[in-house]
Amino acid sequence: MRRVEHVMGFPVSLRVDDDFADDRTADPVFAWLREVDARFSPFRADSEVSRLDRGELETEDLSPDLVEVLDLCEEYRVASRGAFDVRLPGRGLDPCAMVKGWSVQRAAELLAARGATRFCLNAGGDVVTYGGPWRVGVRHPELADRLCVVLELTDGAVATSARYERGDHILDGRTGRPATGLLSVTVVAPSLTEADATATAAFALGAEGVEWAAAREGCEVFAVDAERRVLRTAGFPVAG
Repeated sequence: MRRVEHVMGFPVSLRVDDDFADDRTADPVFAWLREVDARFSPFRADSEVSRLDRGELETEDLSPDLVEVLDLCEEYRVASRGAFDVRLPGRGLDPCAMVKGWSVQRAAELLAARGATRFCLNAGGDVVTYGGPWRVGVRHPELADRLCVVLELTDGAVATSARYERGDHILDGRTGRPATGLLSVTVVAPSLTEADATATAAFALGAEGVEWAAAREGCEVFAVDAERRVLRTAGFPVAG
């Protein structure tokens, strides 16, 4: 079973290789992602995030899901010494850097709970896999038609932060300015929640972010810095 939809501002593709899989298998995945977009998008005036940012909600009014997301945001803000921050001065609350990985990981868990044992869920280039192994290509940070690495992944997740799709959209929370020092950073972790947040925080940290991400438990890193040097941890699962 294969299905692609545009959700949360990017294409989401799902492939399930189990014999029983059909469109009904995928329905809860895409329904959940559409729900997340409606509830957590800072670009929707009626979303829970926007209402919180305008002061219309108190802490006790928040859904358990948003409390979880905000707690994760604070965890990564502290761990990155402020480089990862969803509350930048002069800007509204924007937890998208956490919501994407968290929600797609939850979608993968919905699939697994429905009995899927071999699938690949790709959300705008960030990937969760079950079963496998699966081969995942990472785009070259400067050459759109080339890959800089292909990795092999089983029961895990991979996320990349870079400038090539959205320009200088990742800001260093310590300065409020676009992050520099890295062209791209790819993180492999047990869950996409960890992989995506760690990749974003590492990119925001700049050159020091590679060592920071590599020190995170369960994380492996592949990065290209501003000098075009490739940096890779020993356990990064490069495909043979």
